[in-house]
Amino acid sequence: MRAEQMRLLLGNMGSSLLPTLAVASLLLYTLATPANAPGLRLWCAAVIGSKLFGCWDARRILRGRIGPWRAYRLQRWMLVLTAIDGAAWGALAWTGFDPASTANSILVVAVLSGIVGNAMSMLSPVLSVFAIFCVCELGALALKAWSLDDLPFRTLSLAVVVYFFSLLSQGRNSARAARAAIQLRFDNIGLIRQLRIESDRTRHALHAAEQANLAKSRFLAAASHDLRQPIHAQGLFLEVLARSPLNDNQRTVLASARAASEASADMLHTLLDFSRIEAGVIEPQIEAFALQPLLAKLESELAPQANAKGLVYRTRDSGLALRSDRGLLELIVRNLVTNAVRYTDQGGILVACRRRGAHAVLEVWDSGIGIAPEQQEEVFREFHQLGNPERDRQKGLGLGLSIARGLAQLLGHELTMASRPGRGSVFRLAVPLAAMPALSSSPSSASASALPARGALPQRVLVIDDDAIVRASMQQLLAGWGCDCRVADGIEPALMLARAWQPDMIISDYRLREQRTGAEAIAMLRAQAGAATPALLITGDTAPARLREARASGVPLLHKPTSPEQLYHAMKQACTGRGQCQQSNTTSADALHCG
Repeated sequence: MRAEQMRLLLGNMGSSLLPTLAVASLLLYTLATPANAPGLRLWCAAVIGSKLFGCWDARRILRGRIGPWRAYRLQRWMLVLTAIDGAAWGALAWTGFDPASTANSILVVAVLSGIVGNAMSMLSPVLSVFAIFCVCELGALALKAWSLDDLPFRTLSLAVVVYFFSLLSQGRNSARAARAAIQLRFDNIGLIRQLRIESDRTRHALHAAEQANLAKSRFLAAASHDLRQPIHAQGLFLEVLARSPLNDNQRTVLASARAASEASADMLHTLLDFSRIEAGVIEPQIEAFALQPLLAKLESELAPQANAKGLVYRTRDSGLALRSDRGLLELIVRNLVTNAVRYTDQGGILVACRRRGAHAVLEVWDSGIGIAPEQQEEVFREFHQLGNPERDRQKGLGLGLSIARGLAQLLGHELTMASRPGRGSVFRLAVPLAAMPALSSSPSSASASALPARGALPQRVLVIDDDAIVRASMQQLLAGWGCDCRVADGIEPALMLARAWQPDMIISDYRLREQRTGAEAIAMLRAQAGAATPALLITGDTAPARLREARASGVPLLHKPTSPEQLYHAMKQACTGRGQCQQSNTTSADALHCG
């Protein structure tokens, strides 16, 4: 504080140099007489010399660092210089004051009063320096007036003393204001420094959070990939087993094993849906379609789940036609209904649609546990679940609502909710109405319970995968379908095999050893054969970057775990030139799972 006061005081010194030169020279010219000319010249030289030295010394000091300890030494030094300057000005009362001339007396008193008043603005940051200047200057004037032994002049002397105390009081107020301003500046500097520290901490915390999120994504992608490999192979082995002779007890056990495998696959597909939204590889195909077939399909598939919990599932028939992506809209509503069934223990589920202006509002009502106001935004975060601290897998992964919101944003549809704890919830999705009624309903989906009749499959199939269990399961499954299947664990073995045995189809895992990809393997095999051999990519990756890379390859893509039905249909389509699942902007709910 003292150092800043001294810096402020020294910075003010230069502003008084020119006024001092002008006033001193003018007084010398005005007050000089033959009798007092030598004394006035000496006085003028002393005043100007004192001011010049003071300004030079102030600039010299300001060029250096004024630390706390130096500030106290500088204060003592300034007391000396200011006392000399004040005494030099006060000497005007002894050298230029003429009691016989009223004009002379008024001029000298006015100048000295003005000088000390002006000094308050320059010197008051350090009150003691201002006080010593006043004492030396006004003291000389008061002594001169008192020494004249005349009542008016002695009254002037007393008035000068009163003026001194008045100036001192004002100087104290000015010094306080200066200290307050300096303190405020220190506080601001401290706040800025604290803000910088907090900003750095926030930046570091944000960076750490981003790194943690990336690490989480990498971990989930790696874990998902590693889990998909054995589950994919398990599904294929179970299909091979189902085609072998089994007794009733064995078929019951097989059905349970298939159910467990499908449950695992559903969870992994949910993670895949979330990853595909993050990767931005879903391109909506907007069309006009009737809503009622979609509602009927969802009721036929999801009502049994509600009935199993003793819930009433109702759907209000609708004759509206919507303009959206049929498959993505189905996935949104499916997630909303599944979530309602999962968190409702009594009562029922209602799926309805009503017209509101140019939009239809799809509503999913439930009489479930409800959601507290502070949780109503949180439930849309990924992996966030209510009432599932034990992470019961039967309650899902906490991605359904996150996927629903992501797809709604992708389609430009507004998804909102209202809920009361203990009373239930309603989710509303606003979808544009179609300009014209849809002419056809959604195409019927093929049954997944059984494969279609065999035929039209390639005879020779080359499978490339670095996982031995996957190679074995694929070889057994394809052999059961009547294919001559050969396997390779990398690109070079596949190229060597294809030189003597030209495949009719290539099925390759996307991520191979040594940072190589299935897209690279297919391109090299096609170049070697000189023909565009039908091909499929199968991947267990869910990392957004990997999904974008695979999509850019232009080869139809399946995701592990792939069901035998999906594999069979993809092979048929690839052979007939219709297998463009990956690059044809597929957006249906099934396509999200199959690639």
